[in-house]
Amino acid sequence: MTYPVNIQRLIESIIEIALEEDGEDKTSTALFSDSDVLEARLIAKAEGLIAGLDIASKVFHKVDPSITFEPSVQDGFPVKDGQVLANVGGPARGILKAERVALNFLQRMSGIATATREYVDKVDGTGAIILDTRKTVPGHRVLDRMAVRIGGGKNHRMGLYDMALIKDNHIDNIGSITGAVSRLRRIYPDLPIEVEARSLSDVEELVRLGVDRIMLDNFTLNDIRSAVAMAAG
Repeated sequence: MTYPVNIQRLIESIIEIALEEDGEDKTSTALFSDSDVLEARLIAKAEGLIAGLDIASKVFHKVDPSITFEPSVQDGFPVKDGQVLANVGGPARGILKAERVALNFLQRMSGIATATREYVDKVDGTGAIILDTRKTVPGHRVLDRMAVRIGGGKNHRMGLYDMALIKDNHIDNIGSITGAVSRLRRIYPDLPIEVEARSLSDVEELVRLGVDRIMLDNFTLNDIRSAVAMAAG
C-alpha cells in the first residue's frame, strides 16, 4: 500500500521508535545463529475486524528485508477466532525481534477498527457519521486514524492545522461567536470551521453563519434533537 509522503514518513518514524524501544534482542542473538530460519503464522485470537496487516509487514521488513510476509486476508475484513491472518518466513533473529512490535500495532489497530465498526453498524441508516478525535496516544494518531477509517468511520481534523475548532475560551476572548468566526474567515479564508455551541441560541447563530460543523457541548437529548432540526432547516 502507498501513502502520501508525509503520512509515510510518520509511519516509518513510529515503527523506528517502537523498534528502538526494544533495542537488541540479546536472547535471540545468543540462542539462534545467522543461518537459522523460521516459519510462523499470525492467528486471530478473537472475532473482529482486521486492521494493521500492512503496518505489521513494514515492521518485519524494517528489521530484515529478506523476511517474507504473506497476508491471508486484507485490512477491513472480518475474521474469526483461530483464522490465519498471515504467514511469515525468514531469518529467525529478525522474525523474533519484529514479532512483538508487529503484533502490538496489529492488535491495537484491529481493536480500534472493530470498535469503530460496532458504532458504525449501530447508526446505519440514520445518516449519522462516526468521527474520531485528537484524543489519541501521542505519536500513534496516524495509525489510530487509519484504523478508524478501516472500521468504517471518518476522520475529524488530523491536527490543529487542517480545521479550526472555535471553543468557549476562543469565543470568550473575542467576545462573540460571530466575531470569532468572522476573524478566522478573514485570516484563513479557506480553512473549514467548526464551532462549539453551548446553547440552542448558539446553534441558531451558527446556522445563520453557515459554519462547516457545529459541536454540541453537553446538550440534553431533547436539545440535540432541536439542534439537528435547526441545522437541517
